[in-house]
Amino acid sequence: MGTKIKKISPRGLWPLMQASFALCVVMASPPSASAADPRDRALVERMQQVFVEVAERLKPSVVNISTTQRVQPSRRQTEPFFRGPFREFFGEEFFERFFSREFERRSLGSGVIVDAKGTILTNNHVVEQADEIQVTLVDERTFQAKVIGTDPKTDLAVIRIEGAKDLKPAPLGNSAKIRTGDFVIAIGNPFGLSHTVTVGVISATGRTGVGVTAYEDFVQTDASINPGNSGGPLLNIDGQVIGINTAIVASGQGIGFAIPITPAREIMEQLIKEGRITRGWLGVLIQPLTPELARQFGVKAGEGVVVGDVLEGGPAEKAGLTTGDVIQAVGGKLVTDVRGLQRLVAAIRPGTQVAVKVNRKGKEVTLNATVGQMPTEEAAVVTPQSFERHGFAVQDLTPELREKLQVKEGGVLVSSVEPGSPAFRRGLRPGDVILEVDRQPVKSRQDLLAMLEASRPETELLLLVQRGKSSRFIVIPPTKS
Repeated sequence: MGTKIKKISPRGLWPLMQASFALCVVMASPPSASAADPRDRALVERMQQVFVEVAERLKPSVVNISTTQRVQPSRRQTEPFFRGPFREFFGEEFFERFFSREFERRSLGSGVIVDAKGTILTNNHVVEQADEIQVTLVDERTFQAKVIGTDPKTDLAVIRIEGAKDLKPAPLGNSAKIRTGDFVIAIGNPFGLSHTVTVGVISATGRTGVGVTAYEDFVQTDASINPGNSGGPLLNIDGQVIGINTAIVASGQGIGFAIPITPAREIMEQLIKEGRITRGWLGVLIQPLTPELARQFGVKAGEGVVVGDVLEGGPAEKAGLTTGDVIQAVGGKLVTDVRGLQRLVAAIRPGTQVAVKVNRKGKEVTLNATVGQMPTEEAAVVTPQSFERHGFAVQDLTPELREKLQVKEGGVLVSSVEPGSPAFRRGLRPGDVILEVDRQPVKSRQDLLAMLEASRPETELLLLVQRGKSSRFIVIPPTKS
């Protein structure tokens, strides 16, 4: 996807480490000390030259992206401010002209050229809803770009410029090889400052839960990234792109995130080929395997995710998965958390048959599932709310309530939950339908009361509750320790 660049790093990282140490020694030496060893200075200059050469070679591969979005004033949000005497003074015609007028919203970002045809990889949020996209090269040439494809779930987009000659594509590296502590270089357009270069290290890999995209597996770096860097490349000392800079922690310093280039390249190639992304789908509602749930299911926390519900007619139902299964592996790859399972299944091509290993009531079961295509709206992930005590009332379901709540058989309706009680803190709410207690079906209010009386006060209760069209497990803590 780009011209091959001659490696510009010294042989191995050891000389760089020596140079860093030598630089510290030189800087720490008092003025009266003798001049630093020329060999140490040579190492420092050699390390410096690595960063200089990467910047010089890759700047032409980085572009500035300026977008324009035409919007009209919102009557619902704006009109309340233009009432009374103010409106009477200016007249109705003035306001009609105001609300019919278009305003331009501008934003800035960055991108990286990946082939000689003018294909550019950037972030989706840089070009999202843009009416015009202008790309400026390092030599100040400007071009109008068109969108080839976008993927909001990973915040990636591919755009293309036409008629540009002598483009210098950036070589794409392998993000699977990066290590915490590796030197990195970021080039972008922060605050409109064209082709700014910053240097740092890889702070961490595999960052999730950042809250930026649906599928997160970020590289964290302390190389300075600011608004306008979005979509620009994160480079290694060989001048290869190893990530696409995407987000920062606004309240912190030196905490930036980049999308690893290996999965980003796969998404980019699919966008170029098909213009959209097709993801795999199992059709299950899942929830994290908390320590409380892990005890109830007889597994260790982190050894899978719990199936809270199985969607009717979906691949999981056809494969035989049931509520309460703990999914531990898919296609031979271990599952440790919700995000990991989502990414794993999404990366499987629809129509592919995979082995799904589950723990079912303490026994290991392997099922064969044919992965489906993810619908437009992805199935929700059931996330338990905070919990901590015990106190709720229930009532039997009338035929009218059963029809309204779409409960076919069994179950009791939670009529009230005491605020601050164990049940309330664990997420039980009025309107929930309790279907099971400790994996035993609940048929009536009397049935549930008998189960609660038979349970020991020093043990936890595992409830399966239905809320709306989905179900989830809730663990009620013991009332007596």
